[in-house]
Amino acid sequence: MRLVKAFQPVVRDFAFVVDSAVPAGNVLRAVKNTDKQLIGEVALFDVYEGEGIGAGKKSLAVSVTLRPQDATLTDAAIEAVSKRIVASVTKATGATLRT
Repeated sequence: MRLVKAFQPVVRDFAFVVDSAVPAGNVLRAVKNTDKQLIGEVALFDVYEGEGIGAGKKSLAVSVTLRPQDATLTDAAIEAVSKRIVASVTKATGATLRT
């Protein structure tokens, strides 16, 4: 019997501001396509339009589960994939990271 070593998953949340016309599915797809091996679940957990976001904009909050295959993720590795996720979503949808 072969033992499979499971590494601790890591969950990170992101909130992106996009044009109101951008479907949430486009953001979710861009996140998933960033790294199909590492990124497990991607889920939309909040949509907000209103004060503080801007006219014609909405905030989409997304939860991303990272599932390492080879080793426990370091803080530097998590930061690197987070930057790649933001860049991917920005390129695909014109989104900005909500601050």
